[in-house]
Amino acid sequence: MAGAIAYEEQRRRQVEENKRKLEELKLHHLSAAVREAATPKPSPTKSLKRKRVPREAGEDTPIRRSGRVASLPEQPKYRFEDVFHVLEKKIRRTTSTRSDLINRVYATDKAREYATTMAEELQAKLGSGYPSFVKPMTQSHVTGGFWLGLPLPFCRKHLPKRDERLTLKDEQGVESETLYLALKNGLSAGWRGFAIQHNLVDGDCLVFELINRTTFKNCVPVASYNS
Repeated sequence: MAGAIAYEEQRRRQVEENKRKLEELKLHHLSAAVREAATPKPSPTKSLKRKRVPREAGEDTPIRRSGRVASLPEQPKYRFEDVFHVLEKKIRRTTSTRSDLINRVYATDKAREYATTMAEELQAKLGSGYPSFVKPMTQSHVTGGFWLGLPLPFCRKHLPKRDERLTLKDEQGVESETLYLALKNGLSAGWRGFAIQHNLVDGDCLVFELINRTTFKNCVPVASYNS
């Protein structure tokens, strides 16, 4: 029992001695300062509230935007008149195409054979020595897309190897300019005007005579007897 009392007395003295040394070194003040410095303080900028300045009606001052958004090109503002004008063009084009489809003339097999035979006889009478060919008309040639594909062997042997303007000259000497697409072996731009000008329909047949590198002469349409 006496030993336990002596131990407690010695421990008490040691604690008091340690407190005295801390007081001399002022370590408790230093630890308090470290804790205070380590404690995060609220940012003064977060506590501030931005004031919103109301914009006057009709004010010309542009709205402030972020740098990323402000650097983007400004989106165009479409007027109703401009949009309606574009839509009106598309509607007219669609109506025209549908009208062509409704007014199509479909040739019978006998009518096609008759027109082709007459065209071949006309080709045989040319006697000019220029290369020529006979081309029967189908719906895709004279309505809708108005695309005229030419015979592949003739294109490879006689026509340009690149896209080029070709002239079509009818029996009256009237010329029409068309665009020949070499990779597709056919006539595109300009052919539609020629077909409409000469009232071509399904079943008709044409004779093409190449009198020089870029000119077809005697583009004579031979009408089928049902057109």
